[in-house]
Amino acid sequence: MRSFLGSFSLGAFAGVLSGLVGIGGGIIIVPALVYFFGMDQKTAQGTSLAVLLPPTGLLAFLEYYRAGHVDVKVGALIIVGLLLGGWLGGEFAQQLPQAALRKIFAALLLITAVKMWTEK
Repeated sequence: MRSFLGSFSLGAFAGVLSGLVGIGGGIIIVPALVYFFGMDQKTAQGTSLAVLLPPTGLLAFLEYYRAGHVDVKVGALIIVGLLLGGWLGGEFAQQLPQAALRKIFAALLLITAVKMWTEK
């Protein structure tokens, strides 16, 4: 699955979902890298972060911006928080065992899914 076509297809699939509903990195790319590309949890997370840096929804963002659906001030503040939080989270993740990190990741996905499913 680590082929050009497999890698490209994963990126395209995550890109479509990112543009469509705002998801991609954690929910799509990380599990795919673990289960289909055979990466360990930390390598999958690091790879996901690396591939999302330059294109993180740039073209999708432009479409939303052109339609007037972007709050630039809030977005800028979130970027600052993401920079700091990403650095601290990345540091902490390196201290955790693979199994613990995978369970934390799965728990967050499950909590999010249940919350979204049960809310009106």
